[in-house]
Parts: sequence; C-alpha cells; structure tokens
Amino acid sequence: MLNFRRLFPVFILFVLPSVNGLRAREPDQIIDLWPDLAPGETTAVSGLRLPRRASENPPATRIKNITKPQVHIFLPSPEKRTGCAVLIFPGGGYNYVVVDKEGSEAASWLNTQGVTAFVVHYRTRAIDAAAQQNSELPAFSERPLQDGQRAISLIRERASQWELKPDRIGVLGFSAGGQLAALLATRFNDRAYAPKDRTDEISCRPDFALLLYPWQLIDKKTEQLASAFTVSNQCPPTLLVHAHNDPHTSLNSVQFYCALKQNGIEAELHIYRNGGHGNGLRPVEDSSFPTWPVRAADWMRQKNYLNRTK
Repeated sequence: MLNFRRLFPVFILFVLPSVNGLRAREPDQIIDLWPDLAPGETTAVSGLRLPRRASENPPATRIKNITKPQVHIFLPSPEKRTGCAVLIFPGGGYNYVVVDKEGSEAASWLNTQGVTAFVVHYRTRAIDAAAQQNSELPAFSERPLQDGQRAISLIRERASQWELKPDRIGVLGFSAGGQLAALLATRFNDRAYAPKDRTDEISCRPDFALLLYPWQLIDKKTEQLASAFTVSNQCPPTLLVHAHNDPHTSLNSVQFYCALKQNGIEAELHIYRNGGHGNGLRPVEDSSFPTWPVRAADWMRQKNYLNRTK
C-alpha cells in the first residue's frame, strides 16, 4: 500500500507550480498612471527590457529606465470575480522591475482566487540620485511611492469599471516592492507629490497589505524599524512572509510585524526555515517557501476579501 504521507511532499512539488500561477500571460489592459509626464520627469519611456540571465530557468524579465509608469491589468474570469483587487509591486532594488517572476505570475495566481490584479510598472532608479527630494524616505523610493499612491487612488476611483469594491483594494509587494508596499501601508496620509487632478483627492490607503520578503525596512545599525515607516493604529491589516535564511534578513518582516502588533493592527507573520530571497512563487529546492500562496489565500479568505459580492 502506498504511504501517502511520504508522497505528499512530492505531490506539493509537482502541483504548486500550477496552483501558484507560474504560467504568466499577457495583460488584458494597460493604462498610464499619469495624464501627462510623471512628477519631475522630462521624458515618458515605458522602459528598456534587459537581456535575460542565462543562469535562470525559467528566465525572468527585468525592465529598467522607466519614466512612464503604467499598470498592467489581469482580470479573473467573470464567474470567479470577488470584487477584490490587489496592486502588485515587483522587486528589483529600484534599479529595474521584475515584471513576470514577481508580477504577472502573482497576477495569474490572484486571478485563480477571483482577485483582479494590477501589476504596477513603477519608475525605476533615476540616473541623477538628487532626483529624490524627501530625505526621510529610503533611497530611490520617492518616485515609486508617488506612482504607488497614484495607482491606488486611480484604481479606487475607477473601481466600477472593473466591478471592484473600493474597500477591497490591497497591495502585494516583493523585496523592494515590499518596501514600497510598506511605505504605502504607512504613509497614506502624506502624499509624496503635489496633487495633479481629482484622482489625487481619492484615498491612497490600501485596505490590506501582503509583504513578501520586504527589503530594507530596518535601520542597519540598530536593527529597529526605520523611521520612514510611520506605523499607526490606522494602518491596514498585513500579512508578512519571509525566509529565515534570506540574506537581506527576516528582521525586516519581524520588526514591521512588531510595530503593527504594538499599534493594535491585525497582522500575520510567516518565517520559513529556508527559501532565500527573490523567488516569487517559483519552486525553491528543499523548501516549503513556495507554499506561501496557500497561507495568503487562507488569510485573505478569513478576512472576507475572497467572498463573492454582488
């Protein structure tokens, strides 16, 4: 007789790639974030695709030199739609945006849950480091923060266009995108740019946040949460996922969780034994880290974000 307990880990390895939405697809729609040039920009370029890395299998797509931020929209099938939306912020250290491994692949998974996904191609690191005016913010994060705040307001304003509930709009960030999502979850009362139009009168506070191995949330000297992350009792419920052996340290998630706990914010923290950094939803050898979408779906379901609405 087969021992199914012994076979279960093997089953997970073969099933999760499909469950986790690794088969990325083209977006259903692409929209610009700004009606003209983004704040402080003199050009409008959607970005340059970098050569793929030969060591990656499957390879990942990285786009740099973005000065014209856009949102790539992925719609779930009509019979599955829950009215919930998630804006996805891929990682890339603000040098580039990893648009599939930490973008469209996550969008495909969210679609299976009935969630409408918006992958934000935010602006990447400016050639001129002086382009950041707010010295309180983490390095190179000001322009992405502007794009993120604008994106939340824009999606909320147009919620009816995609059959969304304006109080079910969350964010999902990976690595540097996780830092950006943490800024969005804490600095929603402080616009990072001068309002341009009526869209900027709409709230940019996310209703919930999913932070995947967020990058550089702590002060390197003190290992305490950096002051840029103004956690208060108004922050949204948050799920944090990290690996213990992440070279960028799981203390980023731990300290953010502690601040949420101290402020009475509902939060959940998962630290996997191993899993490294920057793997998105892709398999990791000898690790259960790729099961995080199951934990995330459970959390979202318990919070009623995945319940169908009329």
